[in-house]
Amino acid sequence: MSSIFRKITKLFTYDVGIDLGTANTLVNIKDQGIVLREPSVVAVKGEKVLAVGDEAKRMLGRTPGSVVAIRPLKDGVIADSEITEQMLRYFIKKSTSRYYFCKPRVLVAIPSGITEVERRAVRDAASRAGAREVHLIEEPMAAAIGVGLPVQEAAGNMVVDIGGGTTEVALISLSGIVYSRSVRCAGDELDDSIISYMRRTYNLMIGERTAEDIKIRIGSAYPLEKELTMDVKGRDLVAGLPKTVTIRSEEVREALSEQLNTIVDAVRTTLERCPPELAADLVDRGIVLAGGGALLRGLDKLLHEQTGLPIHIAEDPLSAVAEGTGKTLQELDFFVNATYSG
Repeated sequence: MSSIFRKITKLFTYDVGIDLGTANTLVNIKDQGIVLREPSVVAVKGEKVLAVGDEAKRMLGRTPGSVVAIRPLKDGVIADSEITEQMLRYFIKKSTSRYYFCKPRVLVAIPSGITEVERRAVRDAASRAGAREVHLIEEPMAAAIGVGLPVQEAAGNMVVDIGGGTTEVALISLSGIVYSRSVRCAGDELDDSIISYMRRTYNLMIGERTAEDIKIRIGSAYPLEKELTMDVKGRDLVAGLPKTVTIRSEEVREALSEQLNTIVDAVRTTLERCPPELAADLVDRGIVLAGGGALLRGLDKLLHEQTGLPIHIAEDPLSAVAEGTGKTLQELDFFVNATYSG
């Protein structure tokens, strides 16, 4: 009888892990894996939500005056709580439509450097979006679990998670974060650097999506064996007319250099704070890169040159945090009582 009751209960209860990112939100349902991956963008007209996710991102920079495409998270934290709540409600509903009888337990990944007020904002938004319980896990811990690092061992593991709004650098041992550093310099700031460079050098105004496209197609952190070029379309700030210019990957690398130096400095600072025994482990284990920023060409070479340590890029950097929340859901009751679960 008890086994039948457990099976019935399981049908009406479920756990959800959410990587609530500045650029993208991923939803992982226990025993199902990642079921949703969409941009953290909401299109609104007045107080009415018109579109969320992929459809809303297509509207960025292309909406009529009455329609605004909003990214409700800035630098990894909630900038607009009402819009974040509506976005979360949409994502939870879309990914859990067959569980309409009950509310989920939700585990949300958050930056390690946010304040208690910002933590509360995440909890409140998730609760109002329909969560029965809300638990938090720090992004670098989730990323480390997601890429399969042996975080429970008494040995040093180091992960660098470069997302859209923050770069999280953490040293992990015995299921806890020994030292972490969170800098609000990541994918969005890299895009902004490209926009500023194009305006300054070519008097060309480009949008966020174009800047991101440049970063993905020809961006790099280290000299390439064969440098690349790309035609970029935008608006001439002098003539006010559409214009096309050709830029080289060396120029993009120059535009990104200041922000990349900030990320390198965060890694070096973490290494300087590393206890000697754990530092010895890193000589062999090296550093693991996760998050979308890990895909920037040559970033692993730049960090290896600056630290002298082996640098490993996660197999699927974009999914690392979401995969980590999924693995954590398997032992959620244990993690609820752990120090880093919030």
